[in-house]
Amino acid sequence: MTTPAEGLPLVHLVRPPLVAPPEGRKPPLLSLAHGVGSNERDLFTLADQLDPRFVVVSARAPLTRGPDSYAWFNVQFLPTGFVITPQQLDDSRKLYAEFVIAAAQAYEADPARIYTLGFSQGAIISLVTALSYPRVFAGVVVLSGRIPPEAEPWLASPEETAGLPVFVSHGIYDSVIGVEYARAARATLERQRVDLSYHEYRANHQISPEMFSDLTAWLAARLESGPAHPAAG
Repeated sequence: MTTPAEGLPLVHLVRPPLVAPPEGRKPPLLSLAHGVGSNERDLFTLADQLDPRFVVVSARAPLTRGPDSYAWFNVQFLPTGFVITPQQLDDSRKLYAEFVIAAAQAYEADPARIYTLGFSQGAIISLVTALSYPRVFAGVVVLSGRIPPEAEPWLASPEETAGLPVFVSHGIYDSVIGVEYARAARATLERQRVDLSYHEYRANHQISPEMFSDLTAWLAARLESGPAHPAAG
């Protein structure tokens, strides 16, 4: 870990690349987005296990719930489903896009190779932001997330999101965000014509070792294949 740059839109932690990029190249950037009630230290515990070529930044969500507890938007878990504050989600997706662009500049990363990885509510903000601003992102990792119906009007056209690499993983025993939400997201992503890698696991609401192994292999493959989709950059 190194000292985070000042002036970025979100509080964050940063791990510089563990290997130098090829001469004349800038490193890719991977931004991590935590779940509701957590903070920037949560997913950052995985930083040293992620591809050494990345600049890894882990963002703190903008809404304070309590000590060391933050959220991208407020949500109620009701028997009838989720109730959210759409304006907060709208504000957070715009802020998150601004953050990753600023982070790439601050840490001298390649602006054409910005990736985002989110868990739970962080998966929601990662996916909604990337589908709203597909030119910003080279790929998205969605762990135990969903696409709120309130966000669908903000999504870019399928022509704009076509070819965007998206990795989705979800536990079939997820007791927080049921697997049916992942399956609904898959249908939306297919309509958006993204380059989808969809996986279900025998797991609850968690990042299992198998999930982590698969997502790291997927990220490595994206880096090997070069800048992602036609709209990126």
